[in-house]
Amino acid sequence: MLVTLRVRRFNPETDLEPRFQEYTVDVPEHFTVLDALITIRERIDGTLAFRYSCRMAICGACGMRINGLAGLACKTALRSALNDGTVTLEPMGNMPVAKDLVVNMEPFWHHLRTVRPYIEPHPARIGPQNEYRISPELVDELSEVVRCIMCGACFSDCTVDEIDINFLGPAALARAGWLVRDPRDSRAADRLRELSKPHGIWDCTRCFFCVQVCPKDVKPMEQILRLRRLAVEAGITDNNGARHTQAFVDSVKETGWLDEFTLVPKSWGWNPVALLPELPTAVRMLVRKRAPSPVHPRQPGVDEVRNLFEKTERKRSVKDDA
Repeated sequence: MLVTLRVRRFNPETDLEPRFQEYTVDVPEHFTVLDALITIRERIDGTLAFRYSCRMAICGACGMRINGLAGLACKTALRSALNDGTVTLEPMGNMPVAKDLVVNMEPFWHHLRTVRPYIEPHPARIGPQNEYRISPELVDELSEVVRCIMCGACFSDCTVDEIDINFLGPAALARAGWLVRDPRDSRAADRLRELSKPHGIWDCTRCFFCVQVCPKDVKPMEQILRLRRLAVEAGITDNNGARHTQAFVDSVKETGWLDEFTLVPKSWGWNPVALLPELPTAVRMLVRKRAPSPVHPRQPGVDEVRNLFEKTERKRSVKDDA
């Protein structure tokens, strides 16, 4: 099978700008993208830099962007990645390039360390005489996060980290979600308060990229949404994210549709000083006739919408009591 790999090359020590270099090789049909890269380095260009180790989708070392999306080269079948006989390979995003397809993952590790990714038991519970018991249902839930191999794919394609490198990122927040729900950890409440601060759980825009690119089906975004619910249930609502969520829910429940006119001030807590940065946006919306109307009538069938809310709340209450 004749294939062309279009590889983004860049050496910070010698190059001013990155460039793409194409390699055409004849390889077996069962090859993965990593197999093709190894063939190129061994037979054509020994200077090509990429990282790999286990070749079994366990270590996460061979993460890179394949045709624009992060993934594991060892897990991606070359044949399935072909686009008109070509596969485009680039280094992962949101991290500085060390050389070619190798990135410096320090930003990823920094955010992971920030959430203190280890169990912190209560001092009184430390010792062989104490036993923790976890229900099978909770074990199944926590096992989703345990599958994470720290490859950095979700961090690479996170659209929030692309514009705000201080955002903790999907992997770190998913890990924190595990610890918050693990009964062996004694800092659940403190963790939720820390995660509810700026650059935490409420900054996720739910773009779904982390879910799409995760090679182990960890579903980081779902873990983040679960943390939001836990934070609200714990009474940690003194932040823009929680207020935004509540304003959204109240508006739809009361009128059957979203009141965009009051959503921003309710999210900021009707704080004039906090709203000042949004003033230019409001002016542009007015000029372009895109500003929402202050009149917000109830929609027909709003009672049905309200009934759905009430049924959902009752089901959640029964589940929590059980």
